[in-house]
Amino acid sequence: MLGLQMVVILGIAVVVCGALAQRFPVAPAILLVLVGVLVGFVPAFRRAGLPPEVVLLLFLPALLYWESLTTSLREIRSNLRVIVLASTALVVATAAAVAVTAHALGMALGPAWVLGAAVAPTDATAVGVLARALPRRIVTVLRAESLVNDGTALVIYGLAVGVTVGEEHLGVGNVAWLTVLAYGGGIAAGALVALVNWQVRRRMDDPMLENIAILVVPFAAYLLADSIHASGVLAVVTCGLLMSRLAPRITSATARQQLTAFWSLATTVLSSVLFVLVGLQAQSAVRDLTSVSAGRAIGYVFAVTGVVIGVRWAWMYTTPYIIRAIDRRPAQRLRRIGARQRTVSATTGFRGAVSLAAALAVPSHLDSGAPFPDRDLIIVITSGVIVLTLLQAVPLPFIVRFARLPVDTSVVEERHLAEITIADAAAAAVEQIAIELGSGPHVIERVQHELDKERKLLAADHAADDPLVRHNDQYTALRLALIGRQREALLELRDERSIDDIVLRQVQGQLDNEEVRLSRSSPTE
Repeated sequence: MLGLQMVVILGIAVVVCGALAQRFPVAPAILLVLVGVLVGFVPAFRRAGLPPEVVLLLFLPALLYWESLTTSLREIRSNLRVIVLASTALVVATAAAVAVTAHALGMALGPAWVLGAAVAPTDATAVGVLARALPRRIVTVLRAESLVNDGTALVIYGLAVGVTVGEEHLGVGNVAWLTVLAYGGGIAAGALVALVNWQVRRRMDDPMLENIAILVVPFAAYLLADSIHASGVLAVVTCGLLMSRLAPRITSATARQQLTAFWSLATTVLSSVLFVLVGLQAQSAVRDLTSVSAGRAIGYVFAVTGVVIGVRWAWMYTTPYIIRAIDRRPAQRLRRIGARQRTVSATTGFRGAVSLAAALAVPSHLDSGAPFPDRDLIIVITSGVIVLTLLQAVPLPFIVRFARLPVDTSVVEERHLAEITIADAAAAAVEQIAIELGSGPHVIERVQHELDKERKLLAADHAADDPLVRHNDQYTALRLALIGRQREALLELRDERSIDDIVLRQVQGQLDNEEVRLSRSSPTE
């Protein structure tokens, strides 16, 4: 019954926290972490939790795949240097700084590096949830950084754990080989799975089977990379980025609608569950701490969190000036971001599920049979760092206002350009396609009239004082009201037993599709 009780509690928590976040300026992730902490005080739920393997092998591939599938590949290419440096050099610098700090505070060097690797990467889910309202370029850079830096951190983590346990030896050649294998193998595995998936889906015409094939993809990519000891994270990200380019040409409309609805819901639930588990684990870690006192552990948490945040701020206010001194091309100058605006990127270094899973995955014993040094302390510090970095989302709205970020209208402008272009393409091709299909003159005239109306509305750009826009708004409002009346009449037929529930659902689906279409065309949407 514990599992069922946790499902109910998690569901209620997600709904309540989401509703509170809409009414008050508090990120839902912070509320969910708080729920996890509170749930941990209930003795019956203290045993609840997920093995780190479940987080790394089930939750992480799904979340990373959807994040990479829905990010902007064009913006990644435009900001590739910044992303590569932040996802590699910044991760190494953070891990090293944390390791030095933890070692200075009394932790052995091996466990200190394990801790540094665990808290070094930012979390893609946390960044995606907490920073989605920022301008597109900043969001893309943050998301891409958090997608790739997991691979770098897990290489450092694997090496640190292996050396501490006694399975690995530290050498330049060994480190270089593990890095090449992690990155090269991960990218190759992801590309291979993406190409196989592309070829398979090209031959499918059943939307349900197509979406099942899509569901398998991130786990197949992760599994293939893990089987050759490469980075499963990079495999999933590579696969997602490739499919974001290939899938639009082969995915049917029905499959795409199902895909978006399913993955949006699934990733929201998964990420929310992870935030609750972070709070639950943080409370559990403090309760199970035995190696040091709680007061000393809290001091470690604040010290390590300060280093993690401080390294990121230092990075944001040093590397841009180094790049400017080296690269003085006009194109580079156009992409420069002011010091005030960089405060936003410096504040959004949230940690999350990967850090928690890495800490929990630390082995209990060394090869010699001795307990792994400071394992419980590593879990406590990592949990504390996650919670404290997530709290940076509280002042984020004020920091955004301080940064005076320019209004980002690029998405609206590009969408308007796309709508005009496809409307013009349809208008130019209507006669030729009508001849090929054998359409009658009345049909051609009707389609041309609809296309002309659409093009005029796009030209008006939703100007409130334009007569055509007002006419279209009134038409949309009337049609939506009539759909409501149609739905009432349909329900009356069902209640009178004139139609069956099966027929009700079929007709209701048609009305729902029409309502969604009209709602999306409304300027208030």
